Amino acid sequence: MINEQIRDKEVRLIGEDGEQLGVVATKDAMKLAKEANLDLVKIAPTAKPPVCKIIDYGKYRYELARKEKEAKKKQKVTDVKEIRLSPNIDENDLNTKANQARKFITKGDKVKVSLRFRGREMAHMSTSRQILDSFYKCLEDVAVVEKPAKLEGRSMIMYLTEKRQ
Repeated sequence: MINEQIRDKEVRLIGEDGEQLGVVATKDAMKLAKEANLDLVKIAPTAKPPVCKIIDYGKYRYELARKEKEAKKKQKVTDVKEIRLSPNIDENDLNTKANQARKFITKGDKVKVSLRFRGREMAHMSTSRQILDSFYKCLEDVAVVEKPAKLEGRSMIMYLTEKRQ
């Protein structure tokens, strides 16, 4: 809230160069802000009494936006990449998929490994868990299992993430 939007009877006032001016009536605080050709901005509305500061509101909003942008730059976004396998996959194909997953994991992404069943393959689910285990064994040095293999509908899904040192 700024200037006339502040409805409190009294506020704790901070001057334009950061010095504490104490608890004053809102009208007096507004008068001081107008004399300095600046705005009265409520900084801590939940405090008793609320804290207001005499500053240039446009500059204040610009600074907040800049800080927010800096914080976003430092964030790391992790994507979830999916590797699809089938129950009758050959050893070489499994190694190729594992190498692809290794690239994703070393870049910092999570990998969702899904083993899809179609038709009669549903009858042999017990042997297919070994495929996911051997896939993980190929990646043991760089990955850990975030969520173990679990059957969801017609597919068995496992999540792998980067190993922390």
